[in-house]
Amino acid sequence: MTVPIHGLSGESRLAGSVETVIYHNEQNGYTVMKVVPEKARREDWVTVVGSLPTVNPGEDIQARGEWVRDPVHGRQFRAREIAAFTPKSIGGIERFLGGGLIDGIGREYASRIVKKFGTGVFEVLDQASQRLEEVEGIGPKRRRQIRESWQRQRGVRDVMVFLHSQGISTARALRIYKTYQEDAVRILRENPYQLARDIAGVGFRTADAIARGMGQEPESPARIAAGLAWVLDTAAEQGHCALLRAELVERAEKALEIGPGLVEPVLDRLIREASLEMDQCGGETLIFLPELRAAEIKAAEILRRLVQLPSEYPEIDVEKALAWCERETGQVLGGEQRQAVAASLHSRVLVITGGPGVGKTTILNTVLRILGAKKVRSLLCAPTGRAAKRLSESTGHEAVTLHRLLEGEPRGGFKKNLEHPLQGDLVVVDEGSMIDIHLFAALLAALPRNGHLLLVGDSDQLPSVGPGSVLRDIIDSSLVPVFRLTQIYRQAGQSRIIRAAHAINGGHVPDFPRQAAPGEREDYFFLPRDDPPAILDTLVGLVRDRLPRKYGFDAARDIQVLTPMNRNLLGTKNLNQVLQEALNPPGEWKYEIERFGVTFRTGDKVIQTRNNYDHEVFNGDIGWIREISTDPLKIKVVFDGLREVAYEPGELDELQLAYAITIHKSQGSEFACAVIPVSTQHYVMLQRNLFYTGVTRGKKLVVLVGEEKALALAVKTADSQKRRTGLRARLVLG
Repeated sequence: MTVPIHGLSGESRLAGSVETVIYHNEQNGYTVMKVVPEKARREDWVTVVGSLPTVNPGEDIQARGEWVRDPVHGRQFRAREIAAFTPKSIGGIERFLGGGLIDGIGREYASRIVKKFGTGVFEVLDQASQRLEEVEGIGPKRRRQIRESWQRQRGVRDVMVFLHSQGISTARALRIYKTYQEDAVRILRENPYQLARDIAGVGFRTADAIARGMGQEPESPARIAAGLAWVLDTAAEQGHCALLRAELVERAEKALEIGPGLVEPVLDRLIREASLEMDQCGGETLIFLPELRAAEIKAAEILRRLVQLPSEYPEIDVEKALAWCERETGQVLGGEQRQAVAASLHSRVLVITGGPGVGKTTILNTVLRILGAKKVRSLLCAPTGRAAKRLSESTGHEAVTLHRLLEGEPRGGFKKNLEHPLQGDLVVVDEGSMIDIHLFAALLAALPRNGHLLLVGDSDQLPSVGPGSVLRDIIDSSLVPVFRLTQIYRQAGQSRIIRAAHAINGGHVPDFPRQAAPGEREDYFFLPRDDPPAILDTLVGLVRDRLPRKYGFDAARDIQVLTPMNRNLLGTKNLNQVLQEALNPPGEWKYEIERFGVTFRTGDKVIQTRNNYDHEVFNGDIGWIREISTDPLKIKVVFDGLREVAYEPGELDELQLAYAITIHKSQGSEFACAVIPVSTQHYVMLQRNLFYTGVTRGKKLVVLVGEEKALALAVKTADSQKRRTGLRARLVLG
């Protein structure tokens, strides 16, 4: 790792002239260059490492950062901010023009031009390019080539200077420029709020700050329109497909800090223009983003048509098939399981739901074995990579993510659709509670003409990270056949994890005797602590020392801390900083990089926070930083123990540390050991389905640490944050 140089620690400033550009990445701005400091000799150059949108030899720079010693490259100036300027000295101008920046000018022509025009050369290039023909060897054709190239380079620089002047970082500015090119300044001046919809990582607040800085009035219709879209986008991030009209207006007034009566006229205009859509669902007036309403309508239409179709499986004598299967496997099914298998073999579409230990996997394996014997082609999938891996391991059949099954496109959308359907007879979706409305609509559209659908999941778990409450809405509609499993089988019943989960789901605080019953697995514990600091200290001690020592767990790979929230002492942000220092502290040969407020080190556990179709990594995927390279700067992350993904510095806002993750992000995953803090500090998130989901993530051990009154409050709080969706009403009413 790089270390500060003794006597030069803390922030320093450096001004000088760029002698040579050693490396420059146009995609993310990462730059390594030789710089001659002011008043120094050319041979006394220093290495400067930082981020610049464009850079050329001869330019003057001013930088802020610190002097460090890199174990490989030696003494460097590591710049946090760099500003580049057109050179003023004759020598700098000649190196600048002759450095390959401008088509038609090499070193020889740069020397001739500077000799002719001196320090006034830039004025000539800007305003009187025809004078270039006064230079020997430059005719009309070369002069036009030089002028066009110069204007193009000036365009890039002007855009970046403008973006920087609005407080936008180089990484964000490069994303904006790559999206809009030379139109960036024009678009931002006309409608800066477009950034919030078009550019990943640029939210409404950033766009609003730019707009206000450019003189946008707080009550302008453009600002209100953008604010309404932002409120609905924020609601979608919270899982809602829509908001009540009155609720949307109230939220927009509060978020925009404007008075009553201003939002309604703009909202009505957006509805007339179909930028937003209004619908009556279940007696409520809901306002939708168009793509979410379209997804609900498509899903409801296809599902209503599907349930009316008979099964097209080959004829099956269920009793004979079950007897054959039991002989093959040596596993005797219970009465409830036999009924679920029979329903699966006779239904075009079916939902199987139930908590842990009720035999969902046994049922699915039996169905797949029987249908396989009849040459029925089954496609298995799950919403996340970890869930798909678990499904494959438990069934022995290949399982993939829904995105991979539908062949997701890098820029969104899917290759598999109504015109190009999936090839198979049965699609099985495990962890059905995790599927959002976008994915569900895409899946239904891609089902083959004779396709069957089996949704397996636990409707009492948290709903999807994305918008919608698909599994629960389908079950509540009573349109689709549903088989609800309730019987806990003996072996599963010996697990305290299973019993604790069912107790929480039933609204009861788990309470176990100190002495284990014969055959009982002591795999669930609650450690009472009175306040957040005590909870934090205990949690760190458990993860770093006690659990690895007693159970042989790898502290980072086997143990996962799950927490309700991102904020506060026991939120993911603070927990990750504390656990990173405890489990992966700095080391002399351990590289690290700080981006977007997070310090990443070689060996860190990280989580992907949004779908990236280019890299084929998705929201919730967990990996490990295998390598941080500095020339060029890249972070290489290994997912699933096999697949390596290289991240540019500008992409690191997609990654977060994952020593602690939210319970919501843990859906579909299973960890050898789950450690969960429980505190009234997380008051707004103390919900039954949250802790029920968290407890069911642990495979071998679950430890809750915290306040008993907080756990009691959580198990008594059911469905406190109902999602606004229209799917149930569309399934019921058509």
